[in-house]
Amino acid sequence: MNNPLQFDVDTLTRYLAVHVPGLQGPVTIEKFAGGQSNPTFLLTTPGGRYVLRRQPPGTLLKSAHAVDREFRVLAALRETPVPVARALHLCEDRDVIGSLFYVMSYEDGETFWDPALPELSVERRGAYYDALIETMAALHDVDVEAVGLSDYGRASHYFARQIDLWTAQYRAAQTDDLDAMEKLIAWLPAHCPAESGKPTLVHGDFRIDNFIFERGVPRVRAVLDWELSTLGNPLADLAYFCMCLRLPRQGHIAGLAGLERAALGVPGEDAIVAQYCRLRGIDAIENWNFYLAFSFFRLASIAQGVKKRALGGNASNDKARQVGEMAGPLAQMGVELI
Repeated sequence: MNNPLQFDVDTLTRYLAVHVPGLQGPVTIEKFAGGQSNPTFLLTTPGGRYVLRRQPPGTLLKSAHAVDREFRVLAALRETPVPVARALHLCEDRDVIGSLFYVMSYEDGETFWDPALPELSVERRGAYYDALIETMAALHDVDVEAVGLSDYGRASHYFARQIDLWTAQYRAAQTDDLDAMEKLIAWLPAHCPAESGKPTLVHGDFRIDNFIFERGVPRVRAVLDWELSTLGNPLADLAYFCMCLRLPRQGHIAGLAGLERAALGVPGEDAIVAQYCRLRGIDAIENWNFYLAFSFFRLASIAQGVKKRALGGNASNDKARQVGEMAGPLAQMGVELI
C-alpha cells in the first residue's frame, strides 16, 4: 500500500462482524481530521456508526500509543458520572489491520476546536466552561478501586515519574538541541512539590477539543482521547487545561493569549481554578507555576515526538511537521514561568 495508514476494508469488516455484536457490512471508512497520535476513523454501516482508533504503523516509542489502555479506561468509566463512549471491542491481533485497535460507539454531538467558542454567543460560553470544569472534577472524584483501576498506574511520586518519562520520550525523539527544554529538564526535578492528597484518575490531555457536547446544550456527552490517562495528581489536568488557554491564537492548538476574556464571556484562569477548588473542596493551590511549567514541558515533548514521526513518515496528520515545530516555542513558554 502507498499509504501506510490504509488497511484492507474487507478483512476488517469480516473481523468486526464476528467480534462486535450487531455490526454488519458493508462498512465505509472515513478518517477523522484529528488524532495526531492514534489515527481515528468513522465506520459507517447499514446499522449505525462506530469509531475505530488504532496505533500508527511503524516503530513506536515505548509506552506510547497505548490504545489498549484507552479501551480499558473507557470500559471502566461506563457506569460513572464521567461521560464516555461505549467500549465495544479491543483487537490485539496485529494481523487484522497491521496494529492494535479498538472500536467504540459513535457519539453524535458538537466539538469545539477554538477555546474562544466563536460558534456560541457571548452569553452562552461561560456555561460550556462550567460543564468542562464540572466534568474534570467528576473525573477526579471517581473511586479508582471501585471501577477496577487501582492498578492503572503508579500513583506515588507522580510528577517526578512524569518528568522522567517525558524527558526519556523527548530524548528518544530529539532531532535538535533546544536550550529551553534543557533548562526545564534541569529545573523541574529540583522544584517538584511534595505530593499530597489522594491520587486520582488523570486524563492527561484535558483540552476543549477532546470533548463532545450535546447539540445546543452545555452538557458534555463524551470525553475523548484517553491515551495519556493514568493515576496521579489531578492538578496535572487542571494546569494542562489552563496552559492550553495561554497558548497563542495561531497554531495547531488554538489558545486565548492576548484576548480579553471578559469580553468573550470566557472565565479567566483564576475563576477556573477557583471553580475547580470549590467543586473538589480544595482550599488553595500552592506552586501553581510549577504545574504550568510542567504542562508546557510535557506538551513540548509530545510535539517533539510528532516531529520525529513526521520525519520518519509515520505521522497520522498532514500538519504533523507544523505541530512538531511547536516544541521549541512551548518549552520557552515553560521557561518563562520559572
